[in-house]
Amino acid sequence: MRKTGQPTINDVARIAGVSKKTVSRVINRSPLLGDDTRKRVEQVIGDLGYIPNPQARALALRRNFLIGLVHDNPNAQTVMNVQQGMLEALHDTEFEMVVRPVDRGSATMLEDLRHFLERQRLFGVLLMPPISENDSVAKLCADIGCRYVRMGSAVLDDPAHMVASNDREAVRGATGYLIEQGHRRIGFVGGPHGFRSARERRAGFEEALAAAGIALPRSMIADGNYTFDSGLVAAERLLDVIPRPTAIFSSNDEMAAGVIHAARQRGLDIPRDLSIIGFDDTPIAAHVWPPLTTVRWPIASMARSAALKLIAGEEEDDTDVEEPSLFLSTLIRRASVAAPGG
Repeated sequence: MRKTGQPTINDVARIAGVSKKTVSRVINRSPLLGDDTRKRVEQVIGDLGYIPNPQARALALRRNFLIGLVHDNPNAQTVMNVQQGMLEALHDTEFEMVVRPVDRGSATMLEDLRHFLERQRLFGVLLMPPISENDSVAKLCADIGCRYVRMGSAVLDDPAHMVASNDREAVRGATGYLIEQGHRRIGFVGGPHGFRSARERRAGFEEALAAAGIALPRSMIADGNYTFDSGLVAAERLLDVIPRPTAIFSSNDEMAAGVIHAARQRGLDIPRDLSIIGFDDTPIAAHVWPPLTTVRWPIASMARSAALKLIAGEEEDDTDVEEPSLFLSTLIRRASVAAPGG
């Protein structure tokens, strides 16, 4: 008797001679698959006219094909860059992205996050810093069976649950570049308290000065919160120091733009009177004048890898390719740095 109805994933797997999980991997455009197997499965899908049913699969798996982005980050550009990387990974798959801001200072943050994860039945979640730095959040995800990847400026977890950058090393190198140019009075604009990235970047800065035998008076350090306004206020404080710094390292580009604005208000020429380095390499770095020397933070690539880790997580035999867990930041030299008085 001739079979009627729409072809199923079981039909595809049987004819292609693979498992249902391998078919799922092909459907989700997972990179963790050999080309020959992918082509064979795609041929069978085309011949049968098989159309995946995400609703049915979601019902069977008791979760939706949604990847969450959870954040409490004051820098909108950073959040946008993460979304860009995730969307690149999810393109042409059955997965969609949902974004959830949280308040890390709330007494009910963990409870609220639990309700969100359970209500949405997420397939997985990417945790942005500083939320990602909270071990209790990672434990919550594990306890309720929600896949997670933590993004950070240092190693936070095992490779399957983490994407990290080398912030400390990158800032140490950037500060070393200022020292090589002849700077000895170097100010520092730090990030928000409670952010691991802020601690790592300050540590790299201090290590570079210590290695060069340069003292770091407290007056050369000003705190910020990764916003333009906080960079402006921090720069006003640093530029009031006598003698003032000949260079300032800012822990992100947005605060560096505030530093540039404050310097211009005082009639200082950049880089002749003041050299400036930022961190991130966001569009603002190339749009300010002079173009900003900065540390390129590969955050979009980190987010893409994190999303691929999440959507490949259902496969039991993901051995062909492993998504990287460590991403190196690099110094981008532009026109905002010169020798003192140069």
